[in-house]
Amino acid sequence: MPSAVSAVPAASSEQALAHFAQAFTFETDCADVHDAIAGGQQDFVLLDTRSPLLYAQGHVPGALNLPHGKIVDVKLREYPMDTLFVVYCAGPHCNGAHRGAERLARLGRPVKLMIGGITGWLDEGFDLARD
Repeated sequence: MPSAVSAVPAASSEQALAHFAQAFTFETDCADVHDAIAGGQQDFVLLDTRSPLLYAQGHVPGALNLPHGKIVDVKLREYPMDTLFVVYCAGPHCNGAHRGAERLARLGRPVKLMIGGITGWLDEGFDLARD
């Protein structure tokens, strides 16, 4: 009897390649964001989509606070339409970054999700900024 893992067969290598390669167009990780910021190569706007209170308690250095429900065209007018936004929230247990990414995409903005959010950032050993 197969385990719960193998009961559903794995995708073909071709399907897996397409799936995982495409994931990089939607996501980035904490280490890549950290390295871009630390190396002076930040070519994106980093948005913390959590509440102002949570943002003040600790956020990724250089991130702007824009809760997902407040992501509207008027708040983005200072950025050219091709500006890449990277969004994050509390972590894998939170869908605020996904909500923010959806809103940005609806506004025609390029967007990626920083997988792991604050939880991932801390797991990587990176410090938070506090207000």
